[in-house]
Amino acid sequence: MSAEMLSRRTMLQGAGLLGLTGLAATACGSSFASGVAGTAPGKSSLAYWNLLGGGDGVRMVSMEQAYSKAHPAISLKPVTLAWGNPYYTKVTLATLGDQPPDVAIAHLTRASIMAQADLLEPLDETELAAYDLIGKNFTPAAWKKAHTNGTLYAIPLDTHPFVMYYNTDVCKKAGLLDEDGTLKNLDGPTALVDAMKAAKKVTGAYGGVISINNDTATQWRFMSSLYWQLGGSVLADEGRKIVIDDAKAERALAYIQNLTAKQKLMPTSIDYGGATTMFASGKAGFYFEGDWEVSTFITAKTPFSMTSLPNVFGGTYAVQADSHSFVLPKDAKRDAAKRKVIFEFIRSMLDQSATWAAGGHIPAWLPFQKSAAYDKIKPQSDYKGVANFAHYDDPAWYSGSGSDFENIVGSAIAAVSAGQMSPAQAVPEMRTKLTKYANTPNPV
Repeated sequence: MSAEMLSRRTMLQGAGLLGLTGLAATACGSSFASGVAGTAPGKSSLAYWNLLGGGDGVRMVSMEQAYSKAHPAISLKPVTLAWGNPYYTKVTLATLGDQPPDVAIAHLTRASIMAQADLLEPLDETELAAYDLIGKNFTPAAWKKAHTNGTLYAIPLDTHPFVMYYNTDVCKKAGLLDEDGTLKNLDGPTALVDAMKAAKKVTGAYGGVISINNDTATQWRFMSSLYWQLGGSVLADEGRKIVIDDAKAERALAYIQNLTAKQKLMPTSIDYGGATTMFASGKAGFYFEGDWEVSTFITAKTPFSMTSLPNVFGGTYAVQADSHSFVLPKDAKRDAAKRKVIFEFIRSMLDQSATWAAGGHIPAWLPFQKSAAYDKIKPQSDYKGVANFAHYDDPAWYSGSGSDFENIVGSAIAAVSAGQMSPAQAVPEMRTKLTKYANTPNPV
């Protein structure tokens, strides 16, 4: 290790200790309280950190409670922290400060970054076999992404892809449903556009909706899915090179702008809450987002279903996705007994995939994903095949879910969606801003 790296890590270790002092400010109240409580005499403890809020958070708490009930000898200490960069910063600083959690949730796009920064414990697949945590039991794409440079560092919990929601009442009136009540195939460059035109005639408002304002993540998910269908890439050499294909990127952006600013089939100015409300109230026939909003529309009693994003350009099918996974932040004090508790906990979470799947995410645990029980969960199981076509963000220290990359690229895409910038203007802006990060060494 170089003197420069040693100095930086030493500095971060100190910062980590300071950062942990302010942990209560960002943790959810009840979860944080349980996370710092003392361990009862005779009990082993298990510190578990995650960044799961909303419906995901509710389901995870239910799964934690089920684990604790089944394992009374273990004192589970769950901590929930703010989503995105704040969470990963906390985990990084805690690990460098020798105060890591025993197990933590990480998006697979961020787990690979943490692994390359030497923040995660590599996992021994022979050891994991005792818990059936082996490759054949997981979605292949997620299992592959759980490896970094050929070494396993994460255990996938799910795949959460970008999907298409559709209002079944609107689509039925628009003549867009097959005899079995499912959406007709909308692959190809014009089918989705035509479907939105038909839906708009029914709603009297819009054909579809996607959040734009202050939502760089959703904008990136939509554009990247189209761009990857064209075979494009954005980053190479672990983010040290920007390889955007101008023609392909502009084509994907032009498709989006045609739906919004040009043909007015989708709003050009709407935030996340506004988009969900518009779809829930039947003012849009289609809604584009990750799979996690299923609970919102079930609660709102919206007549809806879900399916994969169409293969608009006819290339190799791909859709933007990420996966929640379990990782073990490096801890020199972790012994065999603790590892056993950790792996039993992870297996318990996977065995509760039915609870997790209800929130929309596709379980990575194949014994459940392939079960009749999952097929009965509708509409959540209708798009489970998308997990096999998940395309994860190009690796770089500044990319992944909730990253600076997402903010930079998503902002330019949002400007195109809003009609404030042309595709030809947006692509150079992306390249210029990303180049600054590509030329900056990994700070950890």
